[in-house]
Amino acid sequence: MKPGSDELFFLPLGGTGEIGMNFNLYGHDGKWLIVDLGVTFGDDSMPMTDVVMADPAWIEERRDQLVGIVITHGHEDHVGAVHYLWSRLKCPVYASPFAAAILAGKLNEVGLQRQVPMHVVALGSRFDVGPFNVEMVSMTHSIPEPNSLAIRTKAGTVLHTGDWKFDPDPLIGNPADTEALRRIGNEGVLAMVGDSTNIFTRGHSGSEAEVRANLIGLLSRYDRRIAISCFATNVARLESVALAAEANGRSVALVGRSLWRIEKAARDLGYLRDIAPFLNDRDAVHLPADKVVYLCTGSQGEPRAALARIAANDHPNVRLSKGDVVIFSSRIIPGNEKSIFRLQNDLVRMGVDVVTDRDEPIHVSGHPARDEMEAIYQYVRPRIAVPVHGEARHIKEHCALAKACGVAETMAIENGAMLRLAPGKPEVVDHVSVGRLAVDGEALEGGPRLVRLDSAVLRDRRRMVFNGSCVCTIVVDRKGKLLGEPQVTALGLLDAEHFAEEHDNVVEAAREAFEELPQKARQDDATAAEAVRRAVRRELKAMLNHRPITTVHLVRV
Repeated sequence: MKPGSDELFFLPLGGTGEIGMNFNLYGHDGKWLIVDLGVTFGDDSMPMTDVVMADPAWIEERRDQLVGIVITHGHEDHVGAVHYLWSRLKCPVYASPFAAAILAGKLNEVGLQRQVPMHVVALGSRFDVGPFNVEMVSMTHSIPEPNSLAIRTKAGTVLHTGDWKFDPDPLIGNPADTEALRRIGNEGVLAMVGDSTNIFTRGHSGSEAEVRANLIGLLSRYDRRIAISCFATNVARLESVALAAEANGRSVALVGRSLWRIEKAARDLGYLRDIAPFLNDRDAVHLPADKVVYLCTGSQGEPRAALARIAANDHPNVRLSKGDVVIFSSRIIPGNEKSIFRLQNDLVRMGVDVVTDRDEPIHVSGHPARDEMEAIYQYVRPRIAVPVHGEARHIKEHCALAKACGVAETMAIENGAMLRLAPGKPEVVDHVSVGRLAVDGEALEGGPRLVRLDSAVLRDRRRMVFNGSCVCTIVVDRKGKLLGEPQVTALGLLDAEHFAEEHDNVVEAAREAFEELPQKARQDDATAAEAVRRAVRRELKAMLNHRPITTVHLVRV
């Protein structure tokens, strides 16, 4: 499909029907524009998989029509896939200074810093990308420099909200530019593609200033070590922790690489100007317990993050013990409940007090609650509402709110839906194939290996995790005579020492399957190996009710 000069399309490849992994396409006048290129993170259903992103295959096939990538802000679910996928897309990237600084570090890690055409865009500015005129509208969120995008075309204007809220006192940066939103609304907006994360939250999302005041009071209650975990990109929260610690006579040590990366980017761009340098975890070891605050990565229970290592007594420098406290100044991202509760239970077993946002008002969301969403609809007054950044239930509720706000058309779609916004009535005109890629280790050359989640490699890995694997080796001569007992290794299922009888049954099943074959079949490697494989797998299924990945090595001598 090549969009016409009077057409405007919206096509989400990620981030619609789900929260995270944002990857959006706008099509107009023969060209396509990407807005955000993010990742999500693996869960218990994805063994050995940490980072997942949308498959760019559809737009990669149309790379000659791709004019650029515009980043709304620097969160991983909006920018984290650029350094993985840029080599497949090879187009200019546009971002605000803070998002560009974060992206520069990622590009440097994979050796792309000199190859990617990076355009650092001033806040509030307008610029052309092919047939699209893009205006950055400053908003507030839980990271510096979040932007909504007013995307102007000959077929109409779309406001793509990105992640946003209306924080009257954001502490870092200015409040949202509501005057720009009113101006754009007065010009006429065809569609608003909007954040649905907190559609079920009544009232207002709250202000970062409230969190700062509450942290100062909370820290005053403790006279032992304090560890605080928050999202590393929340620079305002870093500043709040520093000021709360200072007010209570404590010094702050950063624990975790991502915190140090964000801190450097923030200081390079003039943020944290009045905050004293942070300590590292080695220096903080020598401070008395009542004089230190550890600011740690790992609020979502990530197994490799600093807080998980501390809870496992595996951190080289930081130790917590009975009477210390860990404060989770963050929310639980849906899907992370198990890992977070596991981490918190590990801390409690150590005798550490755990404080969360359920116990104290120490976190506010970076996404709008219903009052703020109603306000932006009053400012922008779009003809069409397209809810994104939410699961199906969020999108349905967002559509209902938009209708209540007077929006004429609402479109509930999911990833892969080709939505024609203009001309005429909005309509899903096609569905394109969507998929997911997983980062699978580090390749020897060329950066990380990307594998489709539905590939045979990852499918077999999942089967091995839940069903085990079995390898059977049989040695035969050229006439088809078995030269010894089959050798069976059933990883995750059996071992010859503790399950000797069961192991012997599998060996016997393999031997009988081979010897019962006709002479001609025993001389055919493929036929003989398949017969043994089926017999071994059938025996394991009968004994254990598992269907393991089963492989037979037939050695003919």
